[in-house]
Amino acid sequence: MFDTVLIANRGEIAVRVIRTLRRLGIRSAAVYSDADADARHVREADTAVRIGPAPAAESYLRTEALLDAARATGAQAVHPGYGFLAENAAFARAVTGAGLVFIGPPADAIELMGDKIRAKETVRAARVPVVPGSSGSALTDAELAEAARAIGMPVLLKPSAGGGGKGMRLVRDAATLPDEIAAARREARTSFGDDTLLVERFVDRPRHIEIQVLADGHGTVLHLGERECSLQRRHQKIVEEAPSPLLDEETRAAMGAAAADAARACGYRGAGTVEFIVPGSDPGAYFFMEMNTRLQVEHPVTELVTGLDLVEWQLRVAAGEPLPYAQDDVRLTGHAVEARICAETARAAGERVDFLPSAGTVLLLREPDGEGVRTDSGLSEGTEVGTTYDPMLAKVVAHGPDRPTALRRLRGALAGTTVLGVDTNTAFLHALLAHPAVVSGELDTGLVDRDAAALLPASVPEEVYAAAALLRQAAHEPAPDAAGWTDPFAVPSGWRLGGTPAWTVHHLRLPGGEPVAVRVRGRAADAEVRVGDAAPVRARLRCEPGRVHLEWAGAAHRFAHAADGPGHWLGRDGASWHVRDHDPVTAALRGGGAAAGADALTAPMPGTVTVVKAAVGDEVAAGQALLVVEAMKMEHVIEAPHAGRVTGLDVTAGSTVAMDQVLAVVEPDGPQQPDGPGRPDRAGEEEDA
Repeated sequence: MFDTVLIANRGEIAVRVIRTLRRLGIRSAAVYSDADADARHVREADTAVRIGPAPAAESYLRTEALLDAARATGAQAVHPGYGFLAENAAFARAVTGAGLVFIGPPADAIELMGDKIRAKETVRAARVPVVPGSSGSALTDAELAEAARAIGMPVLLKPSAGGGGKGMRLVRDAATLPDEIAAARREARTSFGDDTLLVERFVDRPRHIEIQVLADGHGTVLHLGERECSLQRRHQKIVEEAPSPLLDEETRAAMGAAAADAARACGYRGAGTVEFIVPGSDPGAYFFMEMNTRLQVEHPVTELVTGLDLVEWQLRVAAGEPLPYAQDDVRLTGHAVEARICAETARAAGERVDFLPSAGTVLLLREPDGEGVRTDSGLSEGTEVGTTYDPMLAKVVAHGPDRPTALRRLRGALAGTTVLGVDTNTAFLHALLAHPAVVSGELDTGLVDRDAAALLPASVPEEVYAAAALLRQAAHEPAPDAAGWTDPFAVPSGWRLGGTPAWTVHHLRLPGGEPVAVRVRGRAADAEVRVGDAAPVRARLRCEPGRVHLEWAGAAHRFAHAADGPGHWLGRDGASWHVRDHDPVTAALRGGGAAAGADALTAPMPGTVTVVKAAVGDEVAAGQALLVVEAMKMEHVIEAPHAGRVTGLDVTAGSTVAMDQVLAVVEPDGPQQPDGPGRPDRAGEEEDA
């Protein structure tokens, strides 16, 4: 066995590998970019080496820098984790060429299975069923479009060189093929450095089921059961479970045998995953999609139902040890479900929901534990979450004797997860796990996209605005003197000698939302509060480090709390709200997005403008694509909100933009209705705090 292993990765997976190395008594060596100098994986490793600036191309993707780090730390082996260079055959060859052990499959197997076109041909020869699709590589745009029409709509455009849903496009209308092919190539080139595409038949309402395989260098190939990965958003998995509620024992055995045959066909060694698309109405009609020649993000659910540490067996196989198991020794016990916590903001856009990358500093972190609960995380308080790397921050996993217990435990664990300082999808995942189709196990890969809007809260709870306003009120209240006396004229309570107390008005706003005026009369510990135009409510606020307690309309509410400059983060049951101060006068003078109303197009996320398709003076149609903003390898198209003329365009391709920054202005054709509410009614005695 190895003495020292270099982990050529970052974040959650690096921390996960370190955990197993520590248990086995193996020294861990981490690497980090400038952006990750204070990251959790750096602190937890036995040693760490800086490998370059923040962009991955200048750090985590630099083979020579990684090999230098391995030499400097005395590592005998390199674990690539997932992402970055994990499925890069050239990197695997470079590692072995440097006299080190690559903890993964042979480079030839990575190369073969990394080319989806060759992979399909190889497994087809091994009698594994494959999805009908294009044949041949390096097809032109015209050839791809022709193949798509021959297969019949709908089809999936897929990058040949990578996975994870990046660059994948579902096309239902042949007329949109040119634009979709161009976008898929652009995303594939950005994500994988290769814009080769293939096209496959899209199976309507499919299930995504994958088989975990484990192979040693002595001829043994095992399958460790399946994982259901049908809960996806934009072709990216967000919830996975093992075993699948769809399969019976006979189908499980048949799919497992097919996966093992696929692994043998490419000379596989180590841990890998064979992915299948399965019609929900006919589980026996499964089709090979691709093989992931690495550890999967969702590997913990397999570990929990089999009792095997997959990272340990990656290490042992790489060290030359034989697997001490036969297929009949593999037993699945209970049920496990995993949810991926990602840095993203969900925003409703009509009937569609956009999940946009978010960024910030983790101000407060509470991760769950409890019976059957496991958290794999790269987070700690103070972590800077940017838009340079993948948005996944952590995984929360629950195991139970049966599926209902596992789902219930995971919902409870998500409710106990608090990340303040960065928007996450935790609350969305919590709601998704209560969806009737999820509870019943009647899943398909389109469920999340179809029902996402129904899983978002209809509005921000009034008590959130009330707590934020009272926190702001309390910050303006002077402390009593040594005798316990406070000058009533120094307290912004609205107190008046011989008169009715005045309202103190707090203007608040959530990112992407409309301003809300909250009126407070009294002290934070005992006040009347009026949120917007609602009736006044009696409220009391009590604060303690990291938490606030609010009595609101006779009910008690408890929030996790972190102050953030001119605003406050509040969290409850997995949800979080960043309530910021809003100055309507300053906003109007600066011409911010809220002031500009529906004419302004603002950045929905921090990122980089990659494409500009319009110019000042252009006449545009409603819904016409004007710009593309990219963050965390995700593209977001900025569309014209209405027909009109572009009168402002403040960015060019390559511009770095902040969230809510005005990008362009489209003046509408004809009269428009005023957008949103006007300023709060200032009639009567009021004061702005």
